[in-house]
Amino acid sequence: MPLGAAPRRRMREENDMRFQDRAVLVTGGGSGIGQQVCYAAAKEGGRVAVGDLDPERAETTAAEIRQRGGEAQAFRIDVAQPASVNAFVEAAETTLGRLDVLVNSAGMREIVPVLDLSFEEWQRIITVNLTGTFLPSQAFARKLVAAGKTGSIVNLASTLGLMAAPNRAAYTASKHGVVGLTKEMALELGEKGIRVNAVAPGVTRTAMTERYFQDPVYSEVVRGIHALGRWGEADEIARAIMFLAAEENGFVTGSILTVDGGWTTGKKM
Repeated sequence: MPLGAAPRRRMREENDMRFQDRAVLVTGGGSGIGQQVCYAAAKEGGRVAVGDLDPERAETTAAEIRQRGGEAQAFRIDVAQPASVNAFVEAAETTLGRLDVLVNSAGMREIVPVLDLSFEEWQRIITVNLTGTFLPSQAFARKLVAAGKTGSIVNLASTLGLMAAPNRAAYTASKHGVVGLTKEMALELGEKGIRVNAVAPGVTRTAMTERYFQDPVYSEVVRGIHALGRWGEADEIARAIMFLAAEENGFVTGSILTVDGGWTTGKKM
């Protein structure tokens, strides 16, 4: 056995349980990337609060975690409503006994030309994606500060928080807002011991984007915009989120981690 092999193995084993007994709250945990975050956190020993607007989907995720031997509880949360958000954070703390990590994964998008985008649709996307990131983060951080505790917040931004794409004015604006909010919260909350980061995924296969992949022509277009020649999978984004949330990366805050298969690296000519 080469020198150094055993220590590396021990390090991997320790890292496999980076969230042992830590309380991980996830909004949008009933599907997509949020669901994969719940699974990843539980696999590493986390005690998971699965929040979702649809309580049945939240319970499905939580039940799957419990079946795998993990600990999870399901909660309904409307991220656009302060009372619902506060109730979620309060209930999660009461049930899990502590607060350590918040992942803001709840979100939605539109595909509408900017000239046809209604005010109602604009407001809905901005409210869910941007306000729905602010409210849980504020409620979570207030609890930590009041208790003198440290913690980590990870937001789900997007490559469209760094650039633009046709027919997604509200989504693009909301995700640019998430990027700015992430930096602002990191700046203000750093001295309180609360780290705030975000991931910016490229096209990722989830229920929300599945129709892309049912069209052979369009799916090839999606492949072509990524340097790696493929789209992302939800569990890959979840692993990046776990990286940012882990205490071993405690000097990382205010960062926007691009996980996009090279989409924003440049265009193939």
